[in-house]
Amino acid sequence: MAGNTRGLALTVNLDMQKSRSRIQAKQVRAKAYDPAAPFELIRHFPAPDFKDFVVGGFWPIQSELDLRPLMSALEAMGHKLALPCTPRPGNPLTFRAWSTSDALKKGPHNTREPFADKEELFPDLVFVPLLAFTERGERLGYGGGFYDRTLAKLRARKKVFACGVAYAAQQADHLPVGPHDAPLSGMLTEKEFRKFP
Repeated sequence: MAGNTRGLALTVNLDMQKSRSRIQAKQVRAKAYDPAAPFELIRHFPAPDFKDFVVGGFWPIQSELDLRPLMSALEAMGHKLALPCTPRPGNPLTFRAWSTSDALKKGPHNTREPFADKEELFPDLVFVPLLAFTERGERLGYGGGFYDRTLAKLRARKKVFACGVAYAAQQADHLPVGPHDAPLSGMLTEKEFRKFP
């Protein structure tokens, strides 16, 4: 019984730390806004290293760095694109085929997503939105666990490169992380691309 109580206390403490970190991270991200940054992503992303990859992107919400110019550039290079469809809480995301000319439906949280008749794809490269990241590849998300479950599901079937996308200013020295938080493989900002060990 004492072990269960201690485990619950640690979980609650971690959740509180993450909640505080999210508030701070949202403020940092909002201040980092730069209208030129989406085009800098194109300049820094090493597209030849990811030849013939199926690319899973995301539709930007709130003050997230806009990935769409890079996705358009990757499509022009011949990459297959996909966007996530948000499931019910507790489930992983489903990626469906997307072209930049496609109509999209409104999804939860002001996202846009492909219609259900689009082919389900399993990306080799997943661009991951976030609130903060560390130099070790730790990521702070919104708290729904969607990307943690999604990356676990995708990585169970094949090798997947999970690339965080954010402003450089969103890097933090430390973040509260738990055992189910999926690590990033790399990070793309308006200043650089880097791989994590």
